Amino acid sequence: MIEKLDRLQRAIGYKFNDIGLLTLALTHRSYGMRNNERLEFLGDSVLNFIIAEHLYSRFEEAREGQLSRLRARMVKGVTLAEIAREFDLGEYLRLGSGELKSGGFRRESILADALESVIGAIYLDSGFDVCTERVLNWFDQRLAALNLKDTTKDSKTRLQEYLQARQLNLPRYEVISVQGEAHAQTFHVRCVIDCLDEPTEGTGSSRRVAEQKSAKKALAELGVDK
Repeated sequence: MIEKLDRLQRAIGYKFNDIGLLTLALTHRSYGMRNNERLEFLGDSVLNFIIAEHLYSRFEEAREGQLSRLRARMVKGVTLAEIAREFDLGEYLRLGSGELKSGGFRRESILADALESVIGAIYLDSGFDVCTERVLNWFDQRLAALNLKDTTKDSKTRLQEYLQARQLNLPRYEVISVQGEAHAQTFHVRCVIDCLDEPTEGTGSSRRVAEQKSAKKALAELGVDK
């Protein structure tokens, strides 16, 4: 186990003073009562602050809403899971038998939560400055690719605002079906709007993605997106 953790520490570019913190960060709640949920809570807050501070300093002309959307893009589960996969973090997770059998080590939400837990563990182990250096290193290429053109509101937000401005009922999102194994599911969602004769549908690897796609189609039907 120590040899495995050494490989992980080399991958993330940080060596723990207290290896127990790393072990805890890798322990999913399915494994036992002592797990990484508290570290995940802490890491989520630390991550959000680090990214927010970086964006605030870099984009001096950006408005609050633009900064919020840029941050959301960086700290969303999909992005965190991508970084976790770059470290092969799933190979090091301690999961209960049920999660192991269902492929939990590949599941986006578990990987994202584990990465936040590792961030929380680094913060406790060495403090804010060291944690900030590591997080910005991990996110470096993604942060460098950001610009203020990336702050367009997502389709669900734009659809909601469009309907609210016209005092119409908000859209209703309904899951039509969920297919595939737990670690590789495909969601089919419909978006129902009173002012459209037919609902629009979207498909994605998560409910959130499918809802966004169905909202985008609704915007096109309404003539908002030509």
